[in-house]
Amino acid sequence: MSETASKAPGAAVNTGSTVNTGDANRWKALVFIALAQLMVVLDATIVNIALPSAQQDLGISDGNRQWVITAYALAFGGLLLFGGRIADLWGRKRAFVIGLVGFAGASALGGAATSGSMMFGARALQGVFGALLAPAALSLLAVMFTDAKERAKAFGIYGAIAGGGGAVGFILGGVLTEYLDWRWTFFVNIPFAAVAALGAYFVIREPEGGRNRSPLDIPGVVLSTLGLVALVYGFTRAESDGWGDAVTVGLFVASAVLLIAFVITEAKVKAPLLPLRVVTDRNRGGIYLSLGIAIIAMFGTFLFLTYFLQGVKGYSPIKTGFAFLPMIVGMMVGSTQIGTRLMTRVPARLLMGPGFLVAAVGMFLLTRLEIGSSYTSTVLPSMLLLGLGMGTAFMPAMSLATLGVEPRDAGVASAMVNTSQQVGGAIGTALLNTIAASATTAYIKDHIATAATKPQQQLVLLEGQVHGYTNAVWFAVGMLVLAAVVVVTFVNAGSQDTTNVPVSVDGVEGEVPVPVIAH
Repeated sequence: MSETASKAPGAAVNTGSTVNTGDANRWKALVFIALAQLMVVLDATIVNIALPSAQQDLGISDGNRQWVITAYALAFGGLLLFGGRIADLWGRKRAFVIGLVGFAGASALGGAATSGSMMFGARALQGVFGALLAPAALSLLAVMFTDAKERAKAFGIYGAIAGGGGAVGFILGGVLTEYLDWRWTFFVNIPFAAVAALGAYFVIREPEGGRNRSPLDIPGVVLSTLGLVALVYGFTRAESDGWGDAVTVGLFVASAVLLIAFVITEAKVKAPLLPLRVVTDRNRGGIYLSLGIAIIAMFGTFLFLTYFLQGVKGYSPIKTGFAFLPMIVGMMVGSTQIGTRLMTRVPARLLMGPGFLVAAVGMFLLTRLEIGSSYTSTVLPSMLLLGLGMGTAFMPAMSLATLGVEPRDAGVASAMVNTSQQVGGAIGTALLNTIAASATTAYIKDHIATAATKPQQQLVLLEGQVHGYTNAVWFAVGMLVLAAVVVVTFVNAGSQDTTNVPVSVDGVEGEVPVPVIAH
């Protein structure tokens, strides 16, 4: 596909055809795509709130409880590239609906679990179908919304959900666990999935000619899946067993070898799982890298704020969930009001760079946390700035990550967005937890000797926890600044414009709506 250069920034290229603004039902389709995305994103955090209750009911040991989270993360992160390629091969609508049905079935299995093993299996199945569903959802938006202004609105909504869904999970998880039962954190996915699947089946009309019917790259599938699973599991083990643990080090080495072999394989095979043109593009490469770095910081925020509010301030699960509302509001405003309005007017880096820096300022406020810090004076402004900055940055990132790709690569390009987020989340959880734990241990060791009474010792323990959180948050501030630097350095696309470019996909020629980057 040739990315036609515009004569002027934002100018449309006249190919002699009428510009197609997309399918007539695209806005209805967006409702069901957004609903499915919300379900997948909130599922990453909703189970965290329910975990203590589920662990007790199912008799899961402390050593094994991490598998409720890890089983999902490994399957989801490891199979994303494969899921994106299947969406390109089968058709995105079919992959989307199958993913939804499978996710609902796995959720029902999790809700009905009678043992730890059954729970771990259900979570792994959720990850498998989530890996099919998530890339299909994003790539459907990429091929259905081709008009620049409409694309901006659609990705504004999608970006707000992708960014704020995790916080919604805290609220919903708290409400369901406290007033119903932990099993409902799984069962709640069933109506979400049913409505989204039925709506998608009857409403979505995928554009013709965008499938990639080339043979499946089996070596690529095996190498990428094993490499990503080893990487995610390595960071998970590092959190629980330490960075020097022999198995942890072995996993990182294996991951590096497998992923290098994957890249070499992709450069040689005729029909690669991940065409290197998708990631070597300067703009998309910068997007994937900056998103992964920013997610490292965001996962730390969710983690430590939850610990602080519940463990130090004594908030209930529901109160903790609602404490995250300002972040959701900030994300909605940043994504739908700032990002959507400016995406077609200014280059993406001028939205993403400042967005990450605003989020860094919000994160910086959390470095000032103390035991006596009030929610109103410290946490509230921090959450608003974090939400506003990340919403502004996420929205153009989601759109630019799939802008300019050939239709046959839309699924795998979308999968790379999810992969960068999933790997970033695994790194963030392990790395920030390790930093916090080390700082807490050092603080307690230095101060516990001066605590003569039990209340003083308890105070030192709490101070140690908060000291650990703030140390980790400083690292997160650095990550957000680094994400801004990556964006400004690598992302050079102008304001986003679209047009119709005649392309040939596997011998099928015709007018296929393809986004064009206006430089």
